[in-house]
Amino acid sequence: MQNENPLIFLIDTLFDIYIAVLLLRFLLQQLGADYYNPIAQFIVRVTQPVVGIARRYIPSYRKVDIATLIVIIIFIAIKVGLLASLRGGNYSVVAILIVSLYDFISLTFDIFIFAIFIQAILSWVNPDPRNPVSSILHSLTAPILRPVKKLLPDMGGIDISPIFALIGLMFLKRVVLYFFQLL
Repeated sequence: MQNENPLIFLIDTLFDIYIAVLLLRFLLQQLGADYYNPIAQFIVRVTQPVVGIARRYIPSYRKVDIATLIVIIIFIAIKVGLLASLRGGNYSVVAILIVSLYDFISLTFDIFIFAIFIQAILSWVNPDPRNPVSSILHSLTAPILRPVKKLLPDMGGIDISPIFALIGLMFLKRVVLYFFQLL
């Protein structure tokens, strides 16, 4: 059992949850998820107070919501800075930004890995495709699973593409973060 300050746990957990919701908003928007899905509506409502302010000052570039990306990086940087100060460390602004970018990349991979894993488990119970959770998971995983399915031969009705997608994502995450650590 870790003897860490309970305040560190609380700050880390609350920031991680909100950052994940912000990142889900960005990803679902970029992937063209159904805006009227109840889960998507919840995500938009929870993040709108912060993202709405940022959008007043930061325009989108083509179809990329730059404001939400900057808000995500800012929230990660605040979290990293707070946790460093609570632990007694003193990071420079550059170090905080590098750690923030590292955390952003890691979380992005984790969201896709988690979504594929949950969708694979749900496929065993044949969920209703109109279910809001199924719809969101499909929006997140389809861009990754579609190319993998095209590469794999027909396995007689058993879809093993999630296994290969998970292995590929986990490998790619390790490669990207390894090279990122070399900076």
